[in-house]
Amino acid sequence: MYLGIDLGTSCVKVIILDNNDQLLAQASSALTVSRLHPQWSEQDPKDWWQATCLAMAELKTTNPDLLKKVKSIGLSGQMHGATLLDSNNLVIRPAILWNDGRSEPQCKVLEAKEPNSRHITGNVAMPGFTAPKVLWVKEHEPENFAKIAKVLLPKDYLRLQMTGDFASDMSDSAGTLWLDVEKRCWSEAMLKATSLTIDHMPTLYEGTDITGTLSADIADLWGMDKVPVVAGAGDNAAGAIGIGVIKPNQAFLSLGTSGVYFVANEQYLPNPDNAVHTFCHCLSNTWHQMSVVLSAASCLTWVTKLTGYDNEAALLDQVAKCDFSQPCSVLFLPYLSGERTPHNNPNAKGVFFGLDHNTTAATLGRAVLEGVAFAFADGQQVLLDAGAQIDEITVIGGGSRSRLWGDILASVLNRPLSYREGGEVGPAFGAARLARIAIEQAPAESICTNGKLKHVVLPNPEMQTYYTKQYQQFKSLYQATKHLFL
Repeated sequence: MYLGIDLGTSCVKVIILDNNDQLLAQASSALTVSRLHPQWSEQDPKDWWQATCLAMAELKTTNPDLLKKVKSIGLSGQMHGATLLDSNNLVIRPAILWNDGRSEPQCKVLEAKEPNSRHITGNVAMPGFTAPKVLWVKEHEPENFAKIAKVLLPKDYLRLQMTGDFASDMSDSAGTLWLDVEKRCWSEAMLKATSLTIDHMPTLYEGTDITGTLSADIADLWGMDKVPVVAGAGDNAAGAIGIGVIKPNQAFLSLGTSGVYFVANEQYLPNPDNAVHTFCHCLSNTWHQMSVVLSAASCLTWVTKLTGYDNEAALLDQVAKCDFSQPCSVLFLPYLSGERTPHNNPNAKGVFFGLDHNTTAATLGRAVLEGVAFAFADGQQVLLDAGAQIDEITVIGGGSRSRLWGDILASVLNRPLSYREGGEVGPAFGAARLARIAIEQAPAESICTNGKLKHVVLPNPEMQTYYTKQYQQFKSLYQATKHLFL
């Protein structure tokens, strides 16, 4: 048995896989995000640990025998979050999350301090990354900056609580702007640009390396043995492992809180000027490119609340009754948390355009689904411009449960989309697979296979006809309104 722990933005999810890759048990515990000011997004790391222990307590209650058979633990988590600890390993302030946009000025400062930043990191400095957040703390909270002894990523804070070790993996660390992504090591130059040193950083491992052992206290609390804990991965790389996207030209779309278009590579292929992310994969000597939509399934959650529906499924039922032989009368820019790829505009805002007296809740819901799809089309284009080859696309994340959204995405992107078993729990599934590789010492290809194919969604020619025109209108709408975003 292998345990996968995924620290998401909205919840912590834990799963147990057996030696045959079968999902035997799962549990989760919800998290909330604090937004004290515009563009701010924070969570208390202590809440992550509490949620993890609550989810594990549920597993202990429902599946105590399985937990006793677990051989190792893999970790996955939301990327980029600045988790700042003092010399006593105490949290200094709430963690600044991946979708926090306050540090745009610090991005410019960082690239000015280290002119080779994009060459070293393979990425343009963005407010979502970790390093600019720490520069913001240095400027606006100097008393907190002076206390920093260690900077950890979210999942690695859980690791510290579990094992007492300061450790991270390459895929997650690539999203900090402190990693030399091609050489897979910390960059002293990038650290110096933020007044930090390698001593502030955790030890680096590949995703399948063992970083420590579950402490006796936590093992007892969770009803487990003192098993090894594996380095793991950032959520997107772990999601790729979970559905078998490890070979060149394989890709996935993740419809989680954010949206990710991920393409695996066997080479380091940076293209930072178009806001394409180039990160290490969680397997040695592999990399990946990705484009990011900061608000994806979270847009659906938002419009569900806006229109007064109890849940997303109820609104989707109404959206499905729309006439999809005709284009939607409303366009939506899905920039509720700003925009990352390709415009890198943290000040971008969500926009509904085309409202009239006939606009219904279903119209707004449809516009949201289509707006997110158009944002993915933006990402697909810059990935192709960056030299990515895309042969096969698998859809994962909570949004993958909606067949209607799949029809829209396939038609907008003009590509068939595959849906596989395990896609809804992709990152946790991938974390458990990494834990299995570490113990069995088996080739990744033998374990990171594609999940069983459930169905394939093909582009709808009728929908493609009007989406081609609407996508151009979507791009024009952003260009026409971007000067209004302050």
